[in-house]
Amino acid sequence: MATWVLRIGAYSLLAVVVFVVVALATSVRTPPAPRLGHRGAVRHQALHHNTLFATVEPALRFLAGLLNLLPLSGLRARQEVELQRAGYCLGLTADEYLALSLCSASVLGAIVAAVLGSNLCIPGALLGFFLPKMQLQESIRMRVKSISRGLPHSIEIAALCMGAGLDFPGSLRMLVRAKGGEQDPLTEEFASILEELELGHTRQQALLNFAERVRTAAVRDFVNAVVQAEQKGNPLAKVIQVQGRMLNMRRSVAAEEAAARAAVLMMGPMVLQLACILLLLMGPFIAKGVGF
Repeated sequence: MATWVLRIGAYSLLAVVVFVVVALATSVRTPPAPRLGHRGAVRHQALHHNTLFATVEPALRFLAGLLNLLPLSGLRARQEVELQRAGYCLGLTADEYLALSLCSASVLGAIVAAVLGSNLCIPGALLGFFLPKMQLQESIRMRVKSISRGLPHSIEIAALCMGAGLDFPGSLRMLVRAKGGEQDPLTEEFASILEELELGHTRQQALLNFAERVRTAAVRDFVNAVVQAEQKGNPLAKVIQVQGRMLNMRRSVAAEEAAARAAVLMMGPMVLQLACILLLLMGPFIAKGVGF
Protein backbone atom coordinates (compact mmCIF):
# COMPACT_ATOMS: atom_id res chain seq x y z
CA MET A 1 0.00 0.00 0.00
CA ALA A 2 2.80 2.39 0.89
CA THR A 3 4.55 1.59 -2.40
CA TRP A 4 1.46 2.49 -4.39
CA VAL A 5 1.14 5.76 -2.49
CA LEU A 6 4.78 6.63 -3.24
CA ARG A 7 4.31 5.81 -6.93
CA ILE A 8 1.16 7.89 -7.18
CA GLY A 9 2.90 10.78 -5.42
CA ALA A 10 5.93 10.55 -7.72
CA TYR A 11 3.78 10.43 -10.86
CA SER A 12 1.70 13.35 -9.61
CA LEU A 13 4.81 15.40 -8.89
CA LEU A 14 6.21 14.55 -12.32
CA ALA A 15 2.94 15.57 -13.96
CA VAL A 16 2.96 18.88 -12.09
CA VAL A 17 6.55 19.58 -13.15
CA VAL A 18 5.79 18.76 -16.78
CA PHE A 19 2.69 20.95 -16.69
CA VAL A 20 4.61 23.87 -15.19
CA VAL A 21 7.41 23.52 -17.75
CA VAL A 22 4.98 23.33 -20.68
CA ALA A 23 2.93 26.26 -19.39
CA LEU A 24 6.07 28.32 -18.86
CA ALA A 25 7.40 27.41 -22.30
CA THR A 26 4.16 28.35 -24.05
CA SER A 27 3.78 31.62 -22.15
CA VAL A 28 7.31 32.88 -22.81
CA ARG A 29 7.59 35.41 -25.60
CA THR A 30 10.55 34.70 -27.84
CA PRO A 31 12.43 37.99 -28.31
CA PRO A 32 12.98 39.08 -31.92
CA ALA A 33 16.44 38.85 -33.39
CA PRO A 34 18.39 42.13 -33.64
CA ARG A 35 17.99 43.60 -37.13
CA LEU A 36 19.17 47.20 -36.81
CA GLY A 37 22.52 48.86 -36.28
CA HIS A 38 25.94 47.21 -36.20
CA ARG A 39 24.64 44.32 -34.08
CA GLY A 40 21.94 43.58 -36.64
CA ALA A 41 24.44 43.65 -39.52
CA VAL A 42 26.75 41.22 -37.70
CA ARG A 43 23.76 38.99 -36.88
CA HIS A 44 22.66 38.95 -40.52
CA GLN A 45 26.15 38.05 -41.70
CA ALA A 46 26.51 35.30 -39.08
CA LEU A 47 23.17 33.73 -40.05
CA HIS A 48 24.21 33.57 -43.71
CA HIS A 49 27.79 32.35 -43.24
CA ASN A 50 27.65 30.24 -40.05
CA THR A 51 25.50 27.16 -40.54
CA LEU A 52 25.84 25.96 -36.93
CA PHE A 53 24.76 29.32 -35.52
CA ALA A 54 21.84 29.50 -37.94
CA THR A 55 20.72 26.06 -36.70
CA VAL A 56 20.84 26.83 -32.96
CA GLU A 57 19.75 30.48 -33.23
CA PRO A 58 16.01 29.81 -32.63
CA ALA A 59 16.80 27.75 -29.53
CA LEU A 60 19.08 30.52 -28.23
CA ARG A 61 16.35 33.11 -28.68
CA PHE A 62 13.86 30.87 -26.84
CA LEU A 63 16.25 30.37 -23.92
CA ALA A 64 16.93 34.12 -23.95
CA GLY A 65 13.19 34.65 -23.50
CA LEU A 66 13.27 32.39 -20.44
CA LEU A 67 16.32 34.13 -18.99
CA ASN A 68 14.70 37.51 -19.58
CA LEU A 69 12.28 36.66 -16.78
CA LEU A 70 15.12 36.52 -14.25
CA PRO A 71 16.27 39.67 -12.39
CA LEU A 72 19.81 39.78 -13.78
CA SER A 73 20.13 43.45 -14.69
CA GLY A 74 23.68 43.80 -13.34
CA LEU A 75 24.92 40.71 -15.18
CA ARG A 76 23.21 41.86 -18.38
CA ALA A 77 24.90 45.27 -18.17
CA ARG A 78 28.37 43.71 -17.76
CA GLN A 79 27.79 41.26 -20.59
CA GLU A 80 26.49 44.03 -22.85
CA VAL A 81 29.73 45.97 -22.29
CA GLU A 82 31.79 42.88 -23.15
CA LEU A 83 29.77 42.24 -26.31
CA GLN A 84 30.16 45.85 -27.38
CA ARG A 85 33.93 45.72 -26.92
CA ALA A 86 34.04 42.49 -28.95
CA GLY A 87 32.19 44.12 -31.85
CA TYR A 88 28.89 42.33 -31.07
CA CYS A 89 30.19 38.82 -31.74
CA LEU A 90 27.56 36.91 -33.80
CA GLY A 91 25.15 39.78 -33.11
CA LEU A 92 24.22 38.25 -29.74
CA THR A 93 22.28 40.00 -27.03
CA ALA A 94 23.19 39.67 -23.35
CA ASP A 95 20.48 37.06 -22.69
CA GLU A 96 21.49 35.07 -25.78
CA TYR A 97 25.12 35.16 -24.66
CA LEU A 98 24.11 33.70 -21.28
CA ALA A 99 21.93 31.12 -23.04
CA LEU A 100 24.90 30.15 -25.21
CA SER A 101 27.00 29.64 -22.08
CA LEU A 102 24.33 27.38 -20.56
CA CYS A 103 24.02 25.36 -23.76
CA SER A 104 27.78 24.98 -23.97
CA ALA A 105 27.90 23.82 -20.36
CA SER A 106 25.15 21.25 -20.94
CA VAL A 107 26.66 19.85 -24.15
CA LEU A 108 30.24 19.65 -22.90
CA GLY A 109 29.15 18.21 -19.56
CA ALA A 110 27.15 15.48 -21.31
CA ILE A 111 30.06 14.67 -23.65
CA VAL A 112 32.55 14.45 -20.78
CA ALA A 113 30.15 12.27 -18.78
CA ALA A 114 29.65 9.92 -21.73
CA VAL A 115 33.34 9.63 -22.62
CA LEU A 116 35.21 9.99 -19.31
CA GLY A 117 32.55 9.11 -16.75
CA SER A 118 30.07 10.96 -14.60
CA ASN A 119 32.71 11.98 -12.04
CA LEU A 120 34.06 14.60 -14.46
CA CYS A 121 30.64 15.87 -15.51
CA ILE A 122 30.69 18.95 -13.27
CA PRO A 123 34.22 20.11 -14.28
CA GLY A 124 33.29 19.60 -17.93
CA ALA A 125 30.10 21.62 -17.48
CA LEU A 126 32.04 24.44 -15.77
CA LEU A 127 34.56 24.47 -18.59
CA GLY A 128 31.75 24.55 -21.15
CA PHE A 129 30.08 27.44 -19.30
CA PHE A 130 33.23 29.56 -19.46
CA LEU A 131 34.19 28.64 -23.04
CA PRO A 132 32.05 31.40 -24.65
CA LYS A 133 33.51 33.96 -22.25
CA MET A 134 37.05 32.85 -23.08
CA GLN A 135 36.27 33.13 -26.79
CA LEU A 136 34.77 36.58 -26.26
CA GLN A 137 37.82 37.77 -24.33
CA GLU A 138 40.05 36.49 -27.13
CA SER A 139 37.93 38.39 -29.67
CA ILE A 140 38.32 41.56 -27.60
CA ARG A 141 42.08 41.07 -27.40
CA MET A 142 42.46 40.52 -31.14
CA ARG A 143 40.22 43.48 -31.88
CA VAL A 144 42.25 45.79 -29.64
CA LYS A 145 45.49 44.54 -31.20
CA SER A 146 44.22 45.18 -34.73
CA ILE A 147 43.01 48.69 -33.88
CA SER A 148 46.26 49.60 -32.11
CA ARG A 149 48.29 48.50 -35.13
CA GLY A 150 46.21 50.32 -37.74
CA LEU A 151 45.46 53.54 -35.85
CA PRO A 152 48.78 55.44 -36.37
CA HIS A 153 48.76 55.03 -40.16
CA SER A 154 45.05 55.86 -40.38
CA ILE A 155 45.24 59.08 -38.39
CA GLU A 156 48.24 60.23 -40.44
CA ILE A 157 46.12 59.78 -43.58
CA ALA A 158 43.29 61.64 -41.83
CA ALA A 159 45.69 64.50 -41.08
CA LEU A 160 46.67 64.65 -44.76
CA CYS A 161 42.99 64.73 -45.77
CA MET A 162 42.32 67.54 -43.32
CA GLY A 163 45.32 69.44 -44.65
CA ALA A 164 43.79 69.12 -48.13
CA GLY A 165 40.58 70.81 -47.00
CA LEU A 166 38.38 68.10 -45.46
CA ASP A 167 36.97 68.35 -41.98
CA PHE A 168 37.37 65.65 -39.32
CA PRO A 169 34.18 63.69 -40.18
CA GLY A 170 35.01 63.98 -43.87
CA SER A 171 38.48 62.52 -43.32
CA LEU A 172 37.01 59.60 -41.35
CA ARG A 173 34.45 59.04 -44.10
CA MET A 174 37.30 58.98 -46.63
CA LEU A 175 39.09 56.31 -44.59
CA VAL A 176 35.94 54.20 -44.43
CA ARG A 177 35.32 54.50 -48.17
CA ALA A 178 38.97 53.67 -48.97
CA LYS A 179 38.44 50.14 -47.61
CA GLY A 180 35.98 49.43 -50.44
CA GLY A 181 33.56 47.45 -48.29
CA GLU A 182 36.29 45.49 -46.50
CA GLN A 183 35.41 45.36 -42.82
CA ASP A 184 38.12 45.45 -40.17
CA PRO A 185 37.80 46.54 -36.51
CA LEU A 186 39.25 50.02 -37.05
CA THR A 187 37.00 50.73 -40.03
CA GLU A 188 33.99 49.56 -38.01
CA GLU A 189 34.92 51.92 -35.17
CA PHE A 190 35.33 54.86 -37.56
CA ALA A 191 31.93 54.02 -39.05
CA SER A 192 30.43 53.93 -35.53
CA ILE A 193 31.89 57.39 -34.80
CA LEU A 194 30.35 58.74 -38.02
CA GLU A 195 26.97 57.19 -37.15
CA GLU A 196 27.01 58.83 -33.72
CA LEU A 197 27.90 62.18 -35.26
CA GLU A 198 25.06 61.85 -37.76
CA LEU A 199 22.65 61.03 -34.91
CA GLY A 200 23.47 64.31 -33.19
CA HIS A 201 26.17 63.35 -30.70
CA THR A 202 28.98 65.79 -30.16
CA ARG A 203 32.43 64.99 -31.47
CA GLN A 204 33.75 64.76 -27.91
CA GLN A 205 31.06 62.28 -26.86
CA ALA A 206 31.57 60.12 -29.96
CA LEU A 207 35.32 59.96 -29.38
CA LEU A 208 34.91 59.20 -25.68
CA ASN A 209 32.59 56.34 -26.60
CA PHE A 210 35.28 55.10 -28.97
CA ALA A 211 37.82 55.14 -26.13
CA GLU A 212 35.34 53.31 -23.89
CA ARG A 213 34.81 50.55 -26.46
CA VAL A 214 38.54 50.12 -27.20
CA ARG A 215 40.55 50.41 -24.01
CA THR A 216 44.11 50.76 -25.22
CA ALA A 217 46.79 53.40 -24.73
CA ALA A 218 46.93 54.38 -28.41
CA VAL A 219 43.19 55.07 -28.63
CA ARG A 220 43.16 56.88 -25.30
CA ASP A 221 46.02 59.21 -26.30
CA PHE A 222 44.42 59.90 -29.70
CA VAL A 223 41.04 60.73 -28.17
CA ASN A 224 42.56 62.93 -25.46
CA ALA A 225 44.61 64.84 -28.03
CA VAL A 226 41.59 65.50 -30.27
CA VAL A 227 39.36 66.51 -27.35
CA GLN A 228 41.97 68.87 -25.90
CA ALA A 229 42.63 70.41 -29.32
CA GLU A 230 38.92 71.05 -29.75
CA GLN A 231 38.58 72.58 -26.29
CA LYS A 232 41.65 74.83 -26.62
CA GLY A 233 41.08 75.79 -30.25
CA ASN A 234 44.33 74.32 -31.58
CA PRO A 235 44.53 73.32 -35.27
CA LEU A 236 43.18 69.77 -35.34
CA ALA A 237 45.07 68.64 -38.45
CA LYS A 238 48.43 69.51 -36.89
CA VAL A 239 47.53 67.83 -33.61
CA ILE A 240 46.45 64.63 -35.37
CA GLN A 241 49.60 64.59 -37.49
CA VAL A 242 51.82 64.93 -34.40
CA GLN A 243 49.78 62.26 -32.63
CA GLY A 244 50.21 59.86 -35.56
CA ARG A 245 53.99 60.35 -35.59
CA MET A 246 54.16 59.84 -31.84
CA LEU A 247 52.13 56.62 -32.03
CA ASN A 248 54.36 55.32 -34.84
CA MET A 249 57.45 56.12 -32.78
CA ARG A 250 55.94 54.40 -29.75
CA ARG A 251 55.11 51.37 -31.87
CA SER A 252 58.71 51.20 -33.14
CA VAL A 253 60.06 51.43 -29.59
CA ALA A 254 57.68 48.65 -28.48
CA ALA A 255 58.85 46.46 -31.37
CA GLU A 256 62.50 47.02 -30.43
CA GLU A 257 61.75 46.20 -26.80
CA ALA A 258 59.95 43.03 -27.85
CA ALA A 259 62.89 42.00 -30.04
CA ALA A 260 65.36 42.59 -27.19
CA ARG A 261 63.15 40.70 -24.76
CA ALA A 262 62.85 37.80 -27.21
CA ALA A 263 66.66 37.53 -27.42
CA VAL A 264 66.87 37.28 -23.63
CA LEU A 265 64.07 34.71 -23.43
CA MET A 266 65.74 32.56 -26.09
CA MET A 267 68.87 32.12 -23.97
CA GLY A 268 67.18 29.61 -21.66
CA PRO A 269 66.13 27.15 -24.40
CA MET A 270 69.50 27.58 -26.13
CA VAL A 271 71.38 26.69 -22.91
CA LEU A 272 69.18 23.62 -22.44
CA GLN A 273 69.74 22.60 -26.05
CA LEU A 274 73.51 22.99 -25.64
CA ALA A 275 73.39 20.89 -22.46
CA CYS A 276 71.50 18.15 -24.32
CA ILE A 277 74.06 18.15 -27.15
CA LEU A 278 76.95 17.92 -24.69
CA LEU A 279 75.20 15.10 -22.85
CA LEU A 280 74.71 13.17 -26.09
CA LEU A 281 78.36 13.64 -27.08
CA MET A 282 79.95 13.02 -23.70
CA GLY A 283 77.46 10.45 -22.39
CA PRO A 284 79.27 7.32 -23.68
CA PHE A 285 82.64 8.48 -22.30
CA ILE A 286 81.08 9.34 -18.90
CA ALA A 287 79.36 5.93 -18.79
CA LYS A 288 82.66 4.11 -19.52
CA GLY A 289 84.50 6.23 -16.99
CA VAL A 290 82.16 5.35 -14.11
CA GLY A 291 82.14 1.66 -15.09
CA PHE A 292 78.57 1.21 -16.46
